[in-house]
Amino acid sequence: MKNPNRKTVSHLEELPNIGKAMAGDLRLIGIDRPKELIGKNPFELYDKLCAKSGKRIDPCVIDVFMSVVQFMEGGDALPWWAFTEERKGMIAGGQRC
Repeated sequence: MKNPNRKTVSHLEELPNIGKAMAGDLRLIGIDRPKELIGKNPFELYDKLCAKSGKRIDPCVIDVFMSVVQFMEGGDALPWWAFTEERKGMIAGGQRC
């Protein structure tokens, strides 16, 4: 996995876990630059993506959103699947960030 510098990253594709398709999804919901992820709620980003696309997206996308938001907010560059259990726990517990 790539390990970018969050202070200098300027393109979405430079973020960990973000390729061309996911960058396109982020742009679809109005996120054009990595710094725009700071302070965002991954669940709200997911809901917005589902609404914009007109279909229910795989919930693993929430894990990706969790990974890039926490990275841009100062966390480690972790693989998206490192957030799967946390997401599942939050949903089961009725919490959504």
